[in-house]
Amino acid sequence: MINNSYDLSYINHIFPFIRKYSGNIFVIKYGGAAMQDEYLQSRVIQNIAFLYSLGFKIILVHGGGPFINDLLHKLNIDVKFEKGIRVTDKKTIEVVEMVLSGKINKKLVSLLNQYNIPCIGLSGKDSNLAIASQLFNSTDNFVGKIDKINSEILNLLLDNNYIPIISSLASDINGQTYNINADTFAGAIAESLHAYSLILLTDTFGIMRDCKDPSTLIKDLNFITVDELKSKSIISGGMIPKVESCIKALKNGVKSTHIINGNFQDALLYELLTDKRIGSKITIR
Repeated sequence: MINNSYDLSYINHIFPFIRKYSGNIFVIKYGGAAMQDEYLQSRVIQNIAFLYSLGFKIILVHGGGPFINDLLHKLNIDVKFEKGIRVTDKKTIEVVEMVLSGKINKKLVSLLNQYNIPCIGLSGKDSNLAIASQLFNSTDNFVGKIDKINSEILNLLLDNNYIPIISSLASDINGQTYNINADTFAGAIAESLHAYSLILLTDTFGIMRDCKDPSTLIKDLNFITVDELKSKSIISGGMIPKVESCIKALKNGVKSTHIINGNFQDALLYELLTDKRIGSKITIR
């Protein structure tokens, strides 16, 4: 006798999450530090394709810090950071645009194409998707801040079932290109669309009391908790712009924000489709 039964128990576990999240907008920031392993990168793209197939509306914003650093070193251009943000002079901004829009963006598009997912590669410069201005008062530091997001373009793509894949560059009204912190860029997009969730895929497990000990991960935080951890310098360095992006997004209509480890296999699925989340979730309360 042929046994036609299958173990579909996992569906019972993920169905409530699918019902809750399907049709909602999720802005995912994919950090360069979490892209360096080719296999794990392919798994992240596979996870995104799977979530898309479940009805999640996804926007993918990416950085590419380590890849930018590699090329800068090869070109003998100094790499400088201040408070977790890259100092970007005239030579550096050219390298940043070359790596983000010319290399990484197109690779991510190609990877999603393998799953027959309709996607389109953009930067903030395309159709004035984002209008930026200078963040610092310096004539030779082209780090920018987002002044405006053209949500009409993004909604048009989402309504036609596309995944926008966006490199974190934008221009001002005069056409000057700026390097935008990818966490900040993703947060601004999430705010403009009143996304359900903002997810930052990085190279750390989240917010930990001891940055060297994953067992000290804090899974659930609110504004009060964040302020306490900042005052104790537990949230510091490169984690500051991530957390600030999350807080700003929450204040502007985003329901939840997550900081998770993109080097953990299937991190997106564990965080969004199980009760046993693996990262730090920040909410208003």
